[in-house]
Amino acid sequence: MKYLLLIMLFSAGTSFNAWANDKQNDKQNDELMLTIFLKHDQSKNLSEIKEILNNANFYKHFPPEGATVESWKVMMGIGQVVTLRFPAALLPKVNLSIERYGWKAYSTEFYPTYDLYPIVKEEIKKARTNN
Repeated sequence: MKYLLLIMLFSAGTSFNAWANDKQNDKQNDELMLTIFLKHDQSKNLSEIKEILNNANFYKHFPPEGATVESWKVMMGIGQVVTLRFPAALLPKVNLSIERYGWKAYSTEFYPTYDLYPIVKEEIKKARTNN
């Protein structure tokens, strides 16, 4: 009987920890990362592109509230590459902020993204300590 009680208490603790971890994972699973190529229209110079963006109030609307910029880089010869992190429910708003305010200045490509670096970092560490 004593052992059965210990097993039940251990199981309850394990179940609670699994539930708590699931809640943490649910929040992470609700987040998306999206990489957006804002491809320059090479028939326009930078001043013309900036004018289009300013007239459209692009930076007032993009990225939308609730989206976090993970990175915003220039890829020479292509344009800008923006990676956002945001709740999944915000995806339509992210899309519309580009369609409504950025399309005259840029053509776009969208790529679902995830952060592989923590895994790669561990692989590098393992490979370098095993030699």
